[in-house]
Amino acid sequence: MEIHFVEEISSTHQWLCEAIKNNDITPPFAIYAAKQTQGIGSRGNTWESGDGNLYLSFVPVSSTLPDDLPQPSMSIYFSQLLLEFLRNFGSSVWLKWPNDFYIGEKKAGGMITAKVKENFIISVGINLHASSNKYAMLDIAITPQELVKGFMEYIKNFPSWKQTFSKYKLEFQLSQSFGVHIEGKYCSLKEAKLCLDGSIEINNKKVYSLR
Repeated sequence: MEIHFVEEISSTHQWLCEAIKNNDITPPFAIYAAKQTQGIGSRGNTWESGDGNLYLSFVPVSSTLPDDLPQPSMSIYFSQLLLEFLRNFGSSVWLKWPNDFYIGEKKAGGMITAKVKENFIISVGINLHASSNKYAMLDIAITPQELVKGFMEYIKNFPSWKQTFSKYKLEFQLSQSFGVHIEGKYCSLKEAKLCLDGSIEINNKKVYSLR
């Protein structure tokens, strides 16, 4: 995979979406930045974070993704793989449904996905070196370069959705102490049921990954 680094960018996610749309690059491709000025967070919000943290977007070759991978759960799949990679370094990071990275009770980062043409853009932001009191920092010492290059190597051969989801669901109960925003309303995950395709059943409604 070609990996491109820039010192500063408005948004790695928006840049890569436009590059794919305009046929400027060919998958597989990854871009990461030392500084991001207009990062995108959950529910269309901005993701504000300091210099030196992880700002990464990548696009795999779609035909190499697992046949059993549900498209709406693309971010869950890649979040779980990144979780496994980080835990290999001793991190205690865990995932709040669907794809937020937490250290203890504070969010340290998150992942979003988008589909452009037939390609999937996966973007992740994680606090590695700086955060506000509202957010957490990752609990291991790793540089953005080490994380990006190591993770791209780690996902060279994609495991099946079934294999990956079997690990994800083991810790779903951690999410049930929290909640999510669904259609603009905050909903507790206490009674939510995790389905095999990565969606949840909550308040008699099936909800898929929100981003």
